[in-house]
Amino acid sequence: MEDPRERAFLVGIDVRTRGRGGALTAQAQAARDAASGSESARSTASARTAKPSVPEFDAEESLAELRSLAESAGAEIAGEILQHRDRFDPATLIGSGKLEEIAGTAASVSADLLLFDHDLSPSQQRNIEKIVHRRVIDRTQLILDIFARHARTREGQLQVELAQLQYLLPRLAGRGIEMSQLGGGIGTRGPGETQLETDRRRIYRRIRHVEQQLENVRRIRSQQRQRRESVPVATVALVGYTNAGKSTLFNALTRAGVLSSPKMFATLDPTIRAVTLPSKRKVLLSDTVGFIRNLPHTLVSAFRATLEEVQRASLILHVSDASSRLSAEQDAQVELVLKELEAGKKPRLRVMNKVDLLDEEVAQKLMNDARREEAHRNGSAPIYVSAVEGTGLDHLLARIDAMIGEDRISRVHVRVPQKEGKALAMLEAKARIYSRAYRDGAVELEVEAPESVVRRIREWVVA
Repeated sequence: MEDPRERAFLVGIDVRTRGRGGALTAQAQAARDAASGSESARSTASARTAKPSVPEFDAEESLAELRSLAESAGAEIAGEILQHRDRFDPATLIGSGKLEEIAGTAASVSADLLLFDHDLSPSQQRNIEKIVHRRVIDRTQLILDIFARHARTREGQLQVELAQLQYLLPRLAGRGIEMSQLGGGIGTRGPGETQLETDRRRIYRRIRHVEQQLENVRRIRSQQRQRRESVPVATVALVGYTNAGKSTLFNALTRAGVLSSPKMFATLDPTIRAVTLPSKRKVLLSDTVGFIRNLPHTLVSAFRATLEEVQRASLILHVSDASSRLSAEQDAQVELVLKELEAGKKPRLRVMNKVDLLDEEVAQKLMNDARREEAHRNGSAPIYVSAVEGTGLDHLLARIDAMIGEDRISRVHVRVPQKEGKALAMLEAKARIYSRAYRDGAVELEVEAPESVVRRIREWVVA
């Protein structure tokens, strides 16, 4: 988007399908079930009448999330409106009368485009544009635009292009040339590096070409993973809702200098760095793209090559924003994506980040309660940390160390000749040394070391 920034007018929709309290959408119900651990076999009727187990996004909070998305896309917020309705209008989503009112309001604040906090069908989008005489962008297209803005690597750009092409296909009829060319505004960034014709055959051909390139990426990534798996180094994947602080935590643990930003989806391209645990074992920590409520399915499919790191990880660190009232609901949305990736049963460690934003006494109580729960539940309690201030990171690394099964730690007594300087230096670097004594030209050590290290000094191990 070019300077000056485009002015966006936000439109939120609050549909009350069951009295004042409203009914749960299928997405909200699925999120509740994921958070509460309910079985899919539970009857729909009982699920609908059950009391919500986690806080839910209400219309105002959903609109606030859209505001953050718009700002991440570089928009200037010109105004917003929240429309309350009993049901969606099939032609225009919110009704032509309300659209006329919005058109006048948007004109009075010089808005360049309308952003809807909902997905629009191709016909709805065309009908709305005829009434408001402005570009209309729905939630999925806005997220795709942010992804296009933040993709840096060739792989990331290919994944975004594929998602954009799949979004574009059903919207070809009746669209102008702006849908097929590189543009300068939100929602007009053409998918990829070439100008696309609004011709289905050419787009299908481009989709096949991009899918082939992504398949090459998957093959190369698979080969890299096989090489990594040939040595006993575990991979730990960071997952969580967008803006939960994953990249800040990644930097705090690895000192990698990855971009961390309050903007949504600041991290798009995967990054892997080594981390040394207290046992002196090394693990590979993988930073991944943040998840979001109603994440477009095309994005989940397109980013499957990147998210394979989550599928193959030995341990998943599920990072949550401890300062958010909606952290439980956000966690439920993350669960839905993990299940779609078939990673729902992976070993997992909950990390509650941003405790520095809580009241100091509240934060201390939460951390103390978690420690007691950890002792009682044998290590399944969440860990409270502040990636910004470094609080709780040592404890987090210790918990990761305890949960990693690769290259297991064992305690041995060894007697290494003093002339074996290389072996002694390796023990110094890769093992915990508990005692050391010098006798008859040898060094007797009590050490705790990974199995890969013990194998290399097997000849000097004393029973």
